[in-house]
Amino acid sequence: MTSCSVMQKDNKLSLWYRAPADASVVENVHYYNGWNEDKEWLKALPVGNGSLGASVYGDVHKELVQLDEKTMWSGSPQDSDNPLAANYLEQIRALLFEGKYKEASELTDKTQICKGAGSGDVAGSGYSCPFGCYQMLGNLWVDFENKKPYTDYYRELDLSDAVAKVSYRQDGVSYTREVFVSAPDQVMVVKLSASKKKQLSFTCKLNRPERFSTHAENGQLIMTGALSEGKGGDGLRYLARLKAVTANGEVVYSDSSVTVKGADEAVLLLTASTDYKLQYPTYKGRDFSALTEMWLERTACKSYKQLLEAHIKDYSSYFNRVSFNLNDSLRTVPTDSMVINASRGNVNPHLYELMFQYGRYLLISSSRPGSMPANLQGIWANELCTPWNGDYHTDVNVEMNYWPAEVTNLSEMHLPLFDLISSLVQPGTKTASIQYHKKGWVVHPITNVWGYTSPGQSASWGMHTAAAAWICQHIGEHYRFTGDKEFLKRMYPVLKGAVEFYLDWLTVNPKNGMLVSGPAVSPENTFIAPDGSHCQISMGPTHDQQTINQLFADFLMASEALQIDDSFSKRVAEAKSKLAGTKIGHDGRIMEWPEEFKEVEPGHRHISHLFAVYPGSQINLIQTPELAEAANKSIDFRIKNGGGFNGWSSAWLISQYARLHRAEDAKESLDKLIEKRINPNLFTECPPFQIDANFGTTAGIAEMLLQSQVYEDGANIIELLPALPKSWTDGEISGLKARGGFEIDIKWKNGHIVKARVKSLLGNNYKILYNNVYLPIKKLRKGEAWEWSNDNKI
Repeated sequence: MTSCSVMQKDNKLSLWYRAPADASVVENVHYYNGWNEDKEWLKALPVGNGSLGASVYGDVHKELVQLDEKTMWSGSPQDSDNPLAANYLEQIRALLFEGKYKEASELTDKTQICKGAGSGDVAGSGYSCPFGCYQMLGNLWVDFENKKPYTDYYRELDLSDAVAKVSYRQDGVSYTREVFVSAPDQVMVVKLSASKKKQLSFTCKLNRPERFSTHAENGQLIMTGALSEGKGGDGLRYLARLKAVTANGEVVYSDSSVTVKGADEAVLLLTASTDYKLQYPTYKGRDFSALTEMWLERTACKSYKQLLEAHIKDYSSYFNRVSFNLNDSLRTVPTDSMVINASRGNVNPHLYELMFQYGRYLLISSSRPGSMPANLQGIWANELCTPWNGDYHTDVNVEMNYWPAEVTNLSEMHLPLFDLISSLVQPGTKTASIQYHKKGWVVHPITNVWGYTSPGQSASWGMHTAAAAWICQHIGEHYRFTGDKEFLKRMYPVLKGAVEFYLDWLTVNPKNGMLVSGPAVSPENTFIAPDGSHCQISMGPTHDQQTINQLFADFLMASEALQIDDSFSKRVAEAKSKLAGTKIGHDGRIMEWPEEFKEVEPGHRHISHLFAVYPGSQINLIQTPELAEAANKSIDFRIKNGGGFNGWSSAWLISQYARLHRAEDAKESLDKLIEKRINPNLFTECPPFQIDANFGTTAGIAEMLLQSQVYEDGANIIELLPALPKSWTDGEISGLKARGGFEIDIKWKNGHIVKARVKSLLGNNYKILYNNVYLPIKKLRKGEAWEWSNDNKI
């Protein structure tokens, strides 16, 4: 490794530091409270390959590499559908239509809930019940024999190659460490080296807070165990294998450790897996022992150079698709110092570049084809009781995780989400039938790896019946960006099943004859009913109406693309035309509920009634200017009353503002997030840590620079620099994707585009909009590009 001063010249896309994270505090961490704020873990550097993750502390005397495996879940499938719920559905609807919100809410909370414990009594308590909890795999400790003082410390996470590195000098010897997790070889690799021979002596241990044992076998240190299934017995089984390969020196395995003495160089190889399989109804069956053995044996035969080259080739094939550069950014300040300065209101422009690319890095590292999707933690957890169980929240969070996937040219990373959605159809069909006596399939605001699709244990948040509609929007989005008809054909039955549920679920509002959804919540928000009671349940909350409208539109788009014109499609089109739409209140705001109720919390974190602004597009400046203005007023009201205060809410606002062409407000929301909601390792927090805002930030920056829509008339509108802040005077971005199948490059100076390039990937028609002017273009065949130099400074 090069010296510290040399490395700093080449750290444009690196998180870098002059001090380690303190691994010693981890031994005193309370792993069971669900809200553990381990500040040192938030300094550790995350690496991963979609299935296996690690957080590298970089401690000199005793290194800690904290380990994660994406399917490491306690719990098990549970019978949580409530067969009595349907008996009260029509009674609740009648009460709501009569304006008896208090009575309806009370009856809903008694009857329209799951059977059993649901996700646990409080947030993050699924650990001890069948719902389960995502949790850490364990710890790899590397305890070095040399405890002498050190100098010239430097550590970094290089986003260009996904390798975490540590270097320091100790007693006249230069030491280096390199850590990465390879997707091609399904192994974590730790290389330890020194500038002089025979300087590496250390002992490795594997452990976790509970439910594990270790033993040595065939030149490997093995950690294995079983997690609780939430019903008094053992559930998911797991296994991790560690092997040390050295240049010279001695390697000794015991049942609790592997010790290396006097080596010139050492490479640690670690594989891990569980017996989990995303297959209803058992979710078991993976031959985890044989797989981990195969991966380890295969990689042990390769050189470090071969492993590193394969890793970089694979990773860079995704990451290098997009570049982003702001010319005035300063890159010579350590990352943790930039974070501290930002918290004092001094945001280094380089943080915009880093946060944008870091979100892409995290998505590549936590969501690969064949793996589970990124959860609330992505893949990185340091607890047994992760906040909110580290699950999949479908009322914004898991969707936000994938907002950057298509636009930042990472469509392949989107695929695990579709596997999860497909897996929900069978249990969701059972829930729709038992819970509501309805056709199709449904899911509510939370799900897990065990196919949980029932409402929550409290209706005030758990009756988010629009979740299936929202999450299915990603199916339409993937097709709009890629034009992949084989994918659409595969997912069409999934879309159709969700549509079937809502066709059966929707009911006629007797006051106006329109179709409405309900009883339902507007996610996690509360209104004041006419009698002064605080209620959450209504008929036809705006969020439900917008997401169901989107689902129906996407289904009709898919039917047309697949040349399916049947009676069912006609029925969907008719139902769509009768859906109650978005309404504007007397104060000029978008109404969140069917009546103009006051909010209990005017600055509420959720802005679900603006789904149609972003991530939807039913409300836009071109087609619906009046609704767009009402959306502006809704956002202003929220912010005036303290909204946008947590991580993911601030991130969502970036894209909302960008869609409404409010560039300075988008940047202000971005700055607020950077100032208040990022940690030394750039993980975002709600608080506590949640990864959704990392992804939402990346998507928001992309939305500021490029927007695209496929309107119902079939036109692909590509808008360049729609929300460019004044302070971003010079810059360039390349490789972004636009709906309709286009790849976009933009370069600007003094706030004006100087060059733009649009490459057609599918040969679709398109229009280019810049500064409210449609540019002259040429028709493009597949593979052709249009280039433009802005000589007239439009």
